[in-house]
Amino acid sequence: MMQLVKVLLAVVVNYLLVGTSQAGPVKKGLSYESYHPKLQPEINPLSTLAEQEATVNYWLNNAKDTAQKLINLEENKRVAKNVIFFIGDGMSYTTVALARAYLGGEEKEIAFSNFKNIGMTRTYCIDYQVPDSACTATAYLAGVKANYGTIGVNGKVPKYDCTAELDESTHTPSIAKWALDAGKDAGLVTTTRVTHASPAGVFAHTANRDWENDAEVTKNGCDPELISDIAKQLVHGEVGKQLKVVLGGGRREFHHSDLDPETGKTGKRNDNRNLIQEWLDLAEGSENRTYVWNKQDLLSVDAESTDRLMGLFDPSHCPYNLERIHNNLTLQPTLEEMVDKATDILSKNPNGFFLFVEGGRIDHGHHDNFARYALDETVELAKAIDLAQKKFSEEDTLIVVSSDHSHTVSYSGYANRGADIFGLAGTGSDGLPYTTINYANGLGYHVHMDSVNGGRKNISEMDTSGDEFRFPATAPLYSETHAGEDVAVFASGPWSHLFTGTYEQNTLPHMMAYAACIGDGLTACS
Repeated sequence: MMQLVKVLLAVVVNYLLVGTSQAGPVKKGLSYESYHPKLQPEINPLSTLAEQEATVNYWLNNAKDTAQKLINLEENKRVAKNVIFFIGDGMSYTTVALARAYLGGEEKEIAFSNFKNIGMTRTYCIDYQVPDSACTATAYLAGVKANYGTIGVNGKVPKYDCTAELDESTHTPSIAKWALDAGKDAGLVTTTRVTHASPAGVFAHTANRDWENDAEVTKNGCDPELISDIAKQLVHGEVGKQLKVVLGGGRREFHHSDLDPETGKTGKRNDNRNLIQEWLDLAEGSENRTYVWNKQDLLSVDAESTDRLMGLFDPSHCPYNLERIHNNLTLQPTLEEMVDKATDILSKNPNGFFLFVEGGRIDHGHHDNFARYALDETVELAKAIDLAQKKFSEEDTLIVVSSDHSHTVSYSGYANRGADIFGLAGTGSDGLPYTTINYANGLGYHVHMDSVNGGRKNISEMDTSGDEFRFPATAPLYSETHAGEDVAVFASGPWSHLFTGTYEQNTLPHMMAYAACIGDGLTACS
């Protein structure tokens, strides 16, 4: 009996010792250090930044400078001539923080993080706690929350319903229409297909985000003669046909038998229509409509002589920026280049413009647990925002940056300051290292779980340097899920102070409309 007691005591003592290690189990009643372990970070004594941060004055001056900037803030109550709305699809605030470290340091500023006004929005759908990009696009572009998977319609339209969307009283016009009705121009730029959920929120009304072409409508048992697919709505719809600029991917949704100029493959349509040609044929009188499908042609477009521009740079989504670089995809423009050309054309309207810009592939990187892609796409979005900041004045241009929803990526552990964000953060209680970046679910589960011996594989024995290395995930799924926490909103320009606090996502277009004096709601002009 005494021997058993000794064994149990030894187990308890060992448990407590393990509990005080960096990644050991937490037990109620243990010391504070069991939650915040003692570490000895390796600080490079030659680092100028480290030397500065070690002083009291560095942080005091930092605080004073920040406070002074806040004290000096003045509310800009001018009317916004232009509104540029950037969405980082799936860009959780964790993603933003990780992107700063990816840029080269925890203290780094990313283009929009220095905006003067920051708020938070709640992203749920009417029927789902955690949203998708369709119901959120309806919220942040049309100002009405909707059901999961539906775009540009209210909550009376359930997903997949073939006829509910035909009732135009269910349609929710977007801020792009409000701008057009006010005499401004409107356009969209995305790194996804231009018929994908987020950009479709600008112009489409549909019960299913997947109805990007007529074949998809038929697949769900609906009549494509009765239901206009999203590509058709972009070319012939009330708002779609008025857009001055449409840039992104998705050529395959617009044609069937015509061979794609880049891949030689046919498109997705079943109706044998070439909607790209139909868009060109809509030109009236001397109107100059220009269609481009590669970077060189885009950069060659003369904005002054071009009235409308459509650019479809890939059959599906535009490639990731890292794919473009590492595979030398010279036909693909960057998001920054697309935004530059789009704003050149839209700026010709003396009444101003509304432009929707989506960094859409942040979301796709997270879904595949490809953290490198997700963070690099976030930086690419920041470059496009930086361009817009420099190109337009804060006096008359409202720039708003947000996300449609979050993701399950986490930023955790106790890595040394300045460590590789894609590297290791410590050792688990199983004796194996763990990474700073992890996901709650996804394909990364299969990469890191040892199906033979049980437990985790030793990640230090893996090659983690590739762009498509899948980071660890806790639960096995073929696609990592979205997350439901609030997302940040960054605003700069006229009436940007409206965007502070926490509010429902559907208030975003109403606040933009207030600043620009468009739409039927409250405006600064009224």
